[in-house]
Amino acid sequence: MIHVQVFTFNPVQENTYLLYNDNGKALIIDPGCYFTAEHEMLKNFLDERKLIAVQLLNTHCHLDHVFGNKWVHEKLGLELYLHPDEEKVLAFAPQSGMLYGIPFENYKGPLHFLHDGDVVKLDEDELQVLLTPGHSPGSISFYCKEQGFVIAGDVLFYESIGRTDLPGGNHDTLLNSIRQKLFVLPDGTKVYNGHGQPTTIGHEKQHNPFLN
Repeated sequence: MIHVQVFTFNPVQENTYLLYNDNGKALIIDPGCYFTAEHEMLKNFLDERKLIAVQLLNTHCHLDHVFGNKWVHEKLGLELYLHPDEEKVLAFAPQSGMLYGIPFENYKGPLHFLHDGDVVKLDEDELQVLLTPGHSPGSISFYCKEQGFVIAGDVLFYESIGRTDLPGGNHDTLLNSIRQKLFVLPDGTKVYNGHGQPTTIGHEKQHNPFLN
């Protein structure tokens, strides 16, 4: 069984996800930890529960979702998994940080690419990779069919959607991703997003003003 722990980090209030099982293994998704205290908070959670982080994943590579990649790589020894279309977004992230007055050092370790339909495993549990571009060119979501949840990054929010005015964003592409990849999931599927509170597929079908 996968347990989902959320941390809200950095000045942009980004949701970082730690998924862990009863065997003490964990996945880190979108580590947005920017400040030293946030690094310590994540590390202390792992240590207190005797968890071993085994994989580092990015839904997409806008700066607020990748602040902690370098720290995770150096302190926990993990290499980064992402969609190939996010490589350029990752490379641009420090420049974006300077523009927003949030400088940081980027991850420079090996890159491992995930594609639509791939499966990320945490022992016997599985997350299906869904390609959901629009907010970012290679944005991916991680769907756990067995437990009925999806980690969707900045694609779909509670009664809102991700912005599409950043480089590589496209409004029509984003709406198509939501309708073709997320709205086909069961209505009860819980959506863990990159900012704010979680929602469900059924709620967004009924109440999201961008998709009705």
